[in-house]
Amino acid sequence: MNRPGLVEYLQDKGAYPEKPNSVSLVQTHISWVFICDDYVYKLKKPVDFGFLDFTTLEKRRFYTNEELRLNRRFSPDVYMDVIPISESAGTYALNDSSNIVDYALKMKRISEDHMLYKLLSRDMVSKQDIGRVGRHLANVYKDITSDHKARSFGTIDVISANVTENFDQTRKYIGGPISADAFDRLESWSMSFMKNNTALFEDRIKNGCIKDCHGDLHLQHICMEGKEIYVFDCIEFNERFRYGDVASDVAFLSMDFDNNGHPELGDAFVQAYTEESGDSTLKAVLKFYKVYRAYVRAKVTSFMLDDPGIDSLSRDNAFNTAKRYYDLAHGYITHED
Repeated sequence: MNRPGLVEYLQDKGAYPEKPNSVSLVQTHISWVFICDDYVYKLKKPVDFGFLDFTTLEKRRFYTNEELRLNRRFSPDVYMDVIPISESAGTYALNDSSNIVDYALKMKRISEDHMLYKLLSRDMVSKQDIGRVGRHLANVYKDITSDHKARSFGTIDVISANVTENFDQTRKYIGGPISADAFDRLESWSMSFMKNNTALFEDRIKNGCIKDCHGDLHLQHICMEGKEIYVFDCIEFNERFRYGDVASDVAFLSMDFDNNGHPELGDAFVQAYTEESGDSTLKAVLKFYKVYRAYVRAKVTSFMLDDPGIDSLSRDNAFNTAKRYYDLAHGYITHED
């Protein structure tokens, strides 16, 4: 477990060198996030979920530094530093290396009101805005090398293993949020696409399209504040979730626009990205990866149905959300482009 009293200490305004007027705590299943006036401090929880492991100090040090390194590629002005936390005489001190017990990621605070999903909910996003996002991301990915390690994640064997895993892990939800017919059609379509397009996937590798990407590129991880575009929360804890075809990241955001009822913005994003990047074969794999991304979101949400501790309202919400993603994935293969 975490050091006794550390979370409480970090909720104290006096703990920070900037002496903020307020500190608010937001928790996720893997992090404590302390939001101050101008800065945010993020501390990893000492948890092990199989796909991530933060249970030791060394692992938290490593992954906090990875989070800094990887996210600086997308938003160098936001991700500032890794701050050691020391313990002495029953209390703690930030930015002290005398007796390190944990590490915090320090970030510049960005405007919650300008998160892309909030702007979209207020109808404050235009195709021109999304074009800027597409061009911004195209230039970020241009600077990421497609090296030997990255290319290994683009082989048809690796992609097929990921797709097969999705169907194996969701077969038990047939008759629940997904029908047997939709399941069979999605599985058949996905397997057939890979079998019939081996050369296309090989070309994606040869053309340098397989990279160390973001891995979780959706509306809640993009902020548009004035002229600035901030992309954040790249996956640092599992390489398999992050490495892959840049088209998979592009498809994730495009799919999220579709899921929120704005396919025209998703199309504008893809168009701007493609024009700026010069990626001539991205659209040939786009539907495949949109199906994949929608299905992964459906799968992850379906897992909540296995939790005996959630209440009936949360279970109903999870069921309906999973069904919406399954239906979206199914819609991609049953409607013409």
